[in-house]
Amino acid sequence: MTDQLITFADHGVGRIRLNRPKAIHALTPEMCEAVMDALIAWASDDRIAAVMIDHADGRGFCAGGDIALIANSAKGDCTEAERFFFLEYRMNHMLFSYSKPVIAFMDGIVMGGGVGISLPARYRVATERTTFAMPETGIGLFPDVGGGWYLPRLPGRAGVWLAVTGARIKGADCLALGLATHYLPSGRIEAAKERIVVDPSRTSGILDALADVPPASEWEARRADIDRLFASDRYEDILAALEADGSPWAQEQRAILASKSPQTVKVALRQLAEGAAFTDFADNMRNEYRIACHVIRRPDFVEGVRAVIFDKDNAPRWNPATPQEVTHDLVDSLFAPLPPGREWTPHPQTGA
Repeated sequence: MTDQLITFADHGVGRIRLNRPKAIHALTPEMCEAVMDALIAWASDDRIAAVMIDHADGRGFCAGGDIALIANSAKGDCTEAERFFFLEYRMNHMLFSYSKPVIAFMDGIVMGGGVGISLPARYRVATERTTFAMPETGIGLFPDVGGGWYLPRLPGRAGVWLAVTGARIKGADCLALGLATHYLPSGRIEAAKERIVVDPSRTSGILDALADVPPASEWEARRADIDRLFASDRYEDILAALEADGSPWAQEQRAILASKSPQTVKVALRQLAEGAAFTDFADNMRNEYRIACHVIRRPDFVEGVRAVIFDKDNAPRWNPATPQEVTHDLVDSLFAPLPPGREWTPHPQTGA
């Protein structure tokens, strides 16, 4: 067990509390293993009727994975990075396949790895403090942890827009998109948890009773533009549509895309197109593990982390530097199967 994660039984509810406040609860390999250990134990415990995931102190639910660990490993032999992705994706899949209801409180920052542990939940609670994003293309990565499954299943082209731009959306948008099942004022979150612990069988009714009407969704106001301008799965077509539109919002999106890794924008577009066709979440996670193992060996990931996370100069030198230089062969290579024995597999006790 690790002090980075707090797990305990609270009456009939298994509690998982993320506990790395200084890192906005970013996930580590130890946390992923501890989550799975708890889920396995509770799956066969008749006293546990549901599982609740939230965070301890701090201003966010979960800001992602341990990027420093992944980047430092990527500078070497990538062993620790691959192990982290393998464990994290097993945890994502176990949550997706879990036999008991899971409730995730998406209060505060929900990005990357935080998306991966909240979207599999049956009940997903957003608040006025929720900031949801998949910002990976800005560091030369891609929207993983199940992004290839969830994002293409959102209304219209919202998933593509979120994936390639890394747009940050609010709790009201999460509810409108179906990313959240409920919208509660943050002041009612503790009451919701207390009532669910008393009677987890009434979770749906409890959340319904405490829910509030959210503000207008900014995504809904922009939906027509997003669906029209991000209609293509070809990056060059999206850029051309934004240029041709010329509106201030389109120009803003064009400028945002100019800061992203051309390589991983193209990877994300293909990832979502392939993910839309999968009928088994495990197939999606296997695909994402292949991409992860290949992408971390490309220069853009280490460079993106340097520019955005470490040096914070926000001036990454992407390689290839332009969308036109990202060839079909390069993208194909990032989706290639791994050698025998290195492919991702679900945890043997998933679905227990």
